[in-house]
Amino acid sequence: MRRVRTPERKPINIYEGTFDLKAKILECSLKDLDASINICDLTSIINKFNDWKRLMPNVEPFYAIKCNDELPVLETLLHLGSGVDCASLKEIEHVLNIGFKPDKILFANPMKNISHIEYAKANNVTDSTVDNEFEIYKIFQHYPESNAVLRFRSDALKAYRSFGKKFGCDAEEDGVALMLVAKALGVNVNGVSFHVGSGCSDLYAYDRAIDTGSNLYKAGIMMKHKMELVDIGGGFPGHNDEMFCEIAEIVNEALKKYMSDVEAKIIAEPGRYFVSAAYTTICRVYSKRELRDKDGELEKIMYYVNDGIYGTFNAIIFEKIKVDTIHFKDENSKTYSSLIFGPTCDAADILCDNIQLPNLKDGDFIAFPNTGAYTVTRSCGFNGFILPKTSYYIRKDMQLL
Repeated sequence: MRRVRTPERKPINIYEGTFDLKAKILECSLKDLDASINICDLTSIINKFNDWKRLMPNVEPFYAIKCNDELPVLETLLHLGSGVDCASLKEIEHVLNIGFKPDKILFANPMKNISHIEYAKANNVTDSTVDNEFEIYKIFQHYPESNAVLRFRSDALKAYRSFGKKFGCDAEEDGVALMLVAKALGVNVNGVSFHVGSGCSDLYAYDRAIDTGSNLYKAGIMMKHKMELVDIGGGFPGHNDEMFCEIAEIVNEALKKYMSDVEAKIIAEPGRYFVSAAYTTICRVYSKRELRDKDGELEKIMYYVNDGIYGTFNAIIFEKIKVDTIHFKDENSKTYSSLIFGPTCDAADILCDNIQLPNLKDGDFIAFPNTGAYTVTRSCGFNGFILPKTSYYIRKDMQLL
């Protein structure tokens, strides 16, 4: 059993009343920093968790730590009672060191290195996903007493990121056959799983997938597998509460319609749902260029800020998202067509174009909300630029840590 020391706990600032973003920026003394900074309000994560339990009380969240693995985020979810979805030895090691119990960990990578399987075995992490016969044989050889969760493909029609080309068996053609292979080898299939896609906006994809999953689940029962788990994956929006409410209603109705005649533990793998809205990235304008028309009138302003697509804003490339901006000038200030560049020498390092902003000066700040998902875990220091650090906050009456 290999463990490492838990990372040093980061300070968490306490506030009362309403979260005042402008005041927090002043507290951080950003004018003295070359890097941008993330401001994380852990209160948002707690509120999201409470909303989840209220709207989908029968679905237990197993947070996908690839989305954001910072210690205060994980400790908050640990204290709230969430499980975690891990994809590798290092991720399992990380959450065990924080204090998550093995039965709260799903090894949710269908393709696993043998050393990672052996680490899961040494630490009693028993549930892992599979989607092909090679992985079932691998489980049989290296961890036969564990449970296999059969993942099938069920892509949404529209999502930021689809996983079907890489993961998931064909439910109709291969699902039953794979459970028969597992049965012949003595490997228990204890559940089924799917993922409709990250950032799903095809809401009824959940209904279709739960319908398919219920048929596979019942087939597993007929084969005398000890079926007990249904994993409905991720895809839940992080800053669109209205859409999440719609998804929750669809999921609840589908579980009632397709799964009411069997006993099953229902889990999900939310990632961006918990952390996206908790983070705001604050960038400093350190340079600008003004473009004028033939009459000398200001036509467009190009701003250069201290974070970009190789840092916090990588989702602009990976997921084709559009970022929102908050400025701190008078709301009645005249605005101009603006373009915001990141700091690197890559001409493609553009955060946004053709947006309206006041005439900002060197040293002014621009805030970018909803930056908690797939940012800190995917960033790199390309061109030698420093990655942002995070300042954590929590409302006084919500303290957990």
